[in-house]
Amino acid sequence: MGWFWADAPAAAPAAPPNKPLSPPKDNRPPPSCPMNKPAPKAEAPSACPMNPPTGASDEKLNPLNLMPNLPQTRHASQKVDLPTERTISSIPKGEEATEGKWEYPSPQQMYNALIRKGHDQTPEDAVEAMVAVHNFLNEGAWGEIKTWEHRWSNGLWEGLKASFTGEHTPQEDTHDPEGEPRLLRFQGRSQDPTPKSQILQLVGKVFPKRATPPPFDRHDWFVKRKDGEVRRYVIDYYSGGLENDLPVFFLDVRPAIDSVGQGIERIGMWGGGVWRNLKATGAGAKAAESKKDE
Repeated sequence: MGWFWADAPAAAPAAPPNKPLSPPKDNRPPPSCPMNKPAPKAEAPSACPMNPPTGASDEKLNPLNLMPNLPQTRHASQKVDLPTERTISSIPKGEEATEGKWEYPSPQQMYNALIRKGHDQTPEDAVEAMVAVHNFLNEGAWGEIKTWEHRWSNGLWEGLKASFTGEHTPQEDTHDPEGEPRLLRFQGRSQDPTPKSQILQLVGKVFPKRATPPPFDRHDWFVKRKDGEVRRYVIDYYSGGLENDLPVFFLDVRPAIDSVGQGIERIGMWGGGVWRNLKATGAGAKAAESKKDE
């Protein structure tokens, strides 16, 4: 996940907690897609093949994503020509609006990355679909981050009030482009499981019926808020199998608990949802009882 290209020019849990995402039907990832396989323990810290393999520490990496700048040239063993066009994401990059948006790698760059990391059995004609699916998941992750930012970027009190009442904050209602968050940098850390994912795995061992597979990837995204503050978000990527012959994925996106405020945001988002559900259940029971008395 997180296969943005950092040198892009400026351009005009039973299931895990977040909503499932399923890519468009024409973009099914093939069974050989590396994200569907556990990352070998010997590899560098990310299941994303864009990250450097072990032993590449002397290679120059881009500090925005800790990835090497892979070429657009055709690989020597390649039998099929792959597109070199790159898709511009919806995700603002850098410190200022003039820096444009992050850009995804082309299928040719993706294939070169897969070969470089040892996935040399990947069907060449499947790479375009793999790029589309992974881009789709990154867009979903950014959508979740924007939900958090719109809820909490106006302060803890506004966020708590909105979480427990179900009302929108001013940012959620206005969506001011000038106040939108920006993704500064990110890092793949698939072999550094989050405490939450480890707890979920432990719960699954104690209660087998609630067991879920571990996430196949983990990323940390560093987001700049409208007030200039930088927040770290943690993303666990889960595979949900197939539904109606389409792959389903779950993204668990939340602020890292790097401060008391970020911890309150997580508690508020979860507690507010529980409170509203309890109120709705109570109101429904009351209405049913009233109707019964009639």
